[in-house]
Amino acid sequence: MTSDKKTRRRYSETKKAQVLAECSEPGASVAKVAMAHGINANVVHRWRQLSQGQAPAELAKAREFIALPLPAPAESAAVVPDVRVELRRGPVSIMVTWPVSAAAELAAWTRELLR
Repeated sequence: MTSDKKTRRRYSETKKAQVLAECSEPGASVAKVAMAHGINANVVHRWRQLSQGQAPAELAKAREFIALPLPAPAESAAVVPDVRVELRRGPVSIMVTWPVSAAAELAAWTRELLR
């Protein structure tokens, strides 16, 4: 009776080091390097995680949200200046002061005035 069960492949530390070195080359693709060696890319990704000294569970824990206290925004003491427009037509000059918060209304008013 033969067993159809596949056995897990084992790789030497030298082979792992060689594959990881190739993956760390600039522009190298983990998938391409793994395929060139006949290894599943997920296995190589796992080796990379372990070589960094952090298991996936530790990586997930390191990504937890940390609330940081922020200083209250400083109250701006500076008053926003108003919009000042000077209109001249011939010898007549008009100076208009308008609040910045209503700049759209100033534009509409000016458009109507200059028709």
